Amino acid sequence: MKILTLFLFLTSVSQSSHAVKLKLATLVPKGTSWAKTLKEMSDEIKKQTDGKVKFQIYYGGVQGDEPDVLRKTRVGQLHGGIFTGKTLGDISSDVRAIELPFNFYHDEKKAMKVLDANTPYFNQKLKENGFINLGFYGIGKVYVVSTKKIQNIEQMKGTKMWAWEGDKVIQAMMESLGLVSVPLALPDVMSSLSTGMVESAYAPPLAILALQWQSKVKYLIDFPTAYTIGSLLIAEKRWSKVKPEHQKIVREIASKYVAKANEEAIKDNNKSLEELKSMGVEFIKFDDKDLAKAEKIREQVINKLKGSVLSQNILTKVEQAR
Repeated sequence: MKILTLFLFLTSVSQSSHAVKLKLATLVPKGTSWAKTLKEMSDEIKKQTDGKVKFQIYYGGVQGDEPDVLRKTRVGQLHGGIFTGKTLGDISSDVRAIELPFNFYHDEKKAMKVLDANTPYFNQKLKENGFINLGFYGIGKVYVVSTKKIQNIEQMKGTKMWAWEGDKVIQAMMESLGLVSVPLALPDVMSSLSTGMVESAYAPPLAILALQWQSKVKYLIDFPTAYTIGSLLIAEKRWSKVKPEHQKIVREIASKYVAKANEEAIKDNNKSLEELKSMGVEFIKFDDKDLAKAEKIREQVINKLKGSVLSQNILTKVEQAR
């Protein structure tokens, strides 16, 4: 009996001393400022937890597109990652209320203010679906780039635009704008712009450069269609393996580096816009009268998504905050 007790004690001590490795994946390319902050975060967490919590981060989509990462996380091959847009919505659809078209136009501060105000609600919904949120990223304003000249909202009709496969928010927007939706995985957009299968795509400026779309498009519509966000998520099942005192450390450090990444994202996106101009991409400004049309498009999208993708509760919260 004494031997059994000693064995159980030694086993428990051994298990408690083991490090918990969190394997995460992201589309963020190595070498970017965002990747740098993730590395700094990972290093500090390892140091402050005395090596008891370690992050292994796979960059640049080496684990596949975001839906692939989500699938691998749900079966335990990975433990989380940075999820954006459609994939984030696959976990908890109400989060997409921040990304409704023409919510905030150029006002990034208002977008983040509305996000911050609703973060407790979003965190609860994400947890109900098996994920712990270590922080929301403000990825930036979304711009449409195109191989053909589009000078107003009316002229967007009939344009063949890439849509992330299964993205109901984007699909609703495209229907309301009269666009021709071409569902593709993100890695396939570049070749599709080259062949003409797709005429337009959308992303924040930094992503446009990272994906090298500027080599295939001629125009950028300087009329942001949305504000996109991301989230650093850990599967709750794996998170439960981390000691409570280490969870606290991880949350504090992650919060610091997410805030740093958000500050850098604004600078990087503004710099990327200037780089796109210098590369010869023509910027097209829509007339102010298109603001009213955009607001109507937004209302149409909300009506399409209300009760199915987005709850009335979150729509009311966002509307009041706008």
